[in-house]
Amino acid sequence: MAAVVQEVLTSTHVEKTNKKKKQDPFPGEAPIPHKRLQKFRRGEKYEVPKEARPDLKEAITFSEAMSELAQKQAARYDLLLPEDAGFLEGDEDEDTNTISQDDIAAAVDITSGSKYFNLHLSQFGPYRLDYSRTGRHLLVGGKKGHVACIDWQSKDLMCEMNVMETVNDVKWLHTEAMFAVAQKKWLYIYDSKGLELHCLKKFNDVLRMQFLPYHFLLATASATGFLQYLDVSVGREVKAICTKMGRLDVMCQNPYNAVIHLGHPNGTVSLWSPNQKEPLVKMLCHRGAVRSLTVDKTGTYMVTSGLDRKLKVYDIRAFKPLHSCFLPAGASCLSLSQRGLLSAATGDIVQVYQNILGSSPVFKPYMAHRLRGQIWGLAYCPFEDVLGIGHGEGFTSMIVPGAGEPNFDALDANPYRSSKQKQEWEVKALLEKVQPELIGLDPGQLSKVDQATFEQRHKRRVEELDEIQQSIQERTEREKELKVKSKEKKTLENKSTLDRFRK
Repeated sequence: MAAVVQEVLTSTHVEKTNKKKKQDPFPGEAPIPHKRLQKFRRGEKYEVPKEARPDLKEAITFSEAMSELAQKQAARYDLLLPEDAGFLEGDEDEDTNTISQDDIAAAVDITSGSKYFNLHLSQFGPYRLDYSRTGRHLLVGGKKGHVACIDWQSKDLMCEMNVMETVNDVKWLHTEAMFAVAQKKWLYIYDSKGLELHCLKKFNDVLRMQFLPYHFLLATASATGFLQYLDVSVGREVKAICTKMGRLDVMCQNPYNAVIHLGHPNGTVSLWSPNQKEPLVKMLCHRGAVRSLTVDKTGTYMVTSGLDRKLKVYDIRAFKPLHSCFLPAGASCLSLSQRGLLSAATGDIVQVYQNILGSSPVFKPYMAHRLRGQIWGLAYCPFEDVLGIGHGEGFTSMIVPGAGEPNFDALDANPYRSSKQKQEWEVKALLEKVQPELIGLDPGQLSKVDQATFEQRHKRRVEELDEIQQSIQERTEREKELKVKSKEKKTLENKSTLDRFRK
C-alpha cells in the first residue's frame, strides 16, 4: 500500500515539473508595433459624453471596442501578406534607365518575359487604351476606328471591329462584358463580342471618359465644354454641367473621393462633382495650357504637365505645389501606378520616375523606353508590373518592375475569379452602389456628427425666441379683437329695436 502511494506521489511530482517546463516564456499575445497600428487607424477615438443615456454609452463603447479589434487584427495579419513589391536594381555605377526591355525580358522567367510584347497596328493608329479593374483584359481603340478587346495574359482576342468613324476614347464599364467608345458624333456602348448595345445621342462630341466603379457612373468630357454623368446601372443621364471653359480634352478621376479633375487651356485645373454646377476647387497650375494630369490612388497627390514644359506635383489636401521639374520636351501623357511610379510620355519616349511623390524633386528617370510612333495613351495594368502604351504604330506592353500592387483584395477586384464569383460580385456591387449625391471632396464628412457651433446655437435660440414673441403678439391682438367684438355685441343686445331703427 505504501509503495502504491509513493508511486502516485512521484507521478504527480513529475506532472508538475513537466507543466513548469511547458510554461510559455512569453505569455499572452505578441505585441504589435505602434507604427503598424497607426497604419490601420481610422480616425480619433470618440469620447462618450457624461450626460449620454446608458444604452447609448453601451453602444458607443461596443463600437469603439470592435473598431480597435479590427485595427489590431489588420495590423497583425499584415505580416501574412505573401508577396513583396520589387524594383529594378543595377550594378555599381549602372543607371537602370539604360537597361532595355529586351534585356529585362531575357533575364526574367518565361511568364514574366511574355508580358513584354508589341502589337504592330500602324494602319489605324494612334491608339487609346484601358485595362479592366482586375487587370486581366485590355481594350484598345485606334483614332481611325479600330477597336479590340484582348485577354492580354493569354493573348486571346475577345472581339475586334472597325466602327468606320473616328474614335476619341475607350473605357471599360463595371465588368469586362461591356465597354464604352467615344466616337466622332455620339457615345456608343458595346458588349465583349462587339455587338452594339446602346447609342447615346445626348452624349455628343465626347473626347475623354472616366468610369467611377463604386457609383456606376460614366463621366464624359466633350469638345463643347460639357461634363456629363451617365448611370450605367439604370441607363439614364444623372447630370449635365456646362463648365464654360472651352474644349475638355484633359481629364482624370480621384480614386479616393470620385471627384473629376479637368485641365483647361488657361492653365487651370478644376475639380467637379455631379452635385454642383460650379467647380468645387479651381487651381492655377501652369502658365500655359494643361496637357495631362493624374491622381494617385490615395487621393493625396496630383501630378500635372503643361505647355510650359514643367512637371508639377501637388498636395490636394492643401492645394499647394510640393515641387516641380523641367522636362525638355514636356509631357503629353501621365500615369501613376498602384505603387507610386510615374510614367511620362515625351514625344516617342516613355520615362518612368520613382519616388516622385516625395517632398524632394527627382531629376533622373528610373526607366526609359523609346517607341516608333508618337505616344497617345498610357495606363498601368492593375496588380501587374506592366505599363501599356498606345502610340502611332500600335500598342506596346512594357515591363516596369515594382509598378503593381502584389497583394490584391479578392472581395473587390479578383483577377482569378470564376464566372460564378463574377456574377455574385456584380449583384453585390449593385446592392452596395454609392449614390452620386455623396460625391464630395471629403468622404469622411459622411460619417461625422454634425455638431452645431456656439454661434449657430445662439442664432437658432434667437430665432426660436423671435418666433415665440411673434406668436404671443398675434395671440394678444387676436384676444383684443375678440374683446372688441364681444363689447359691440353686448351694446347691440342692450339697445331697443326702436333705437336700431333710428340709426
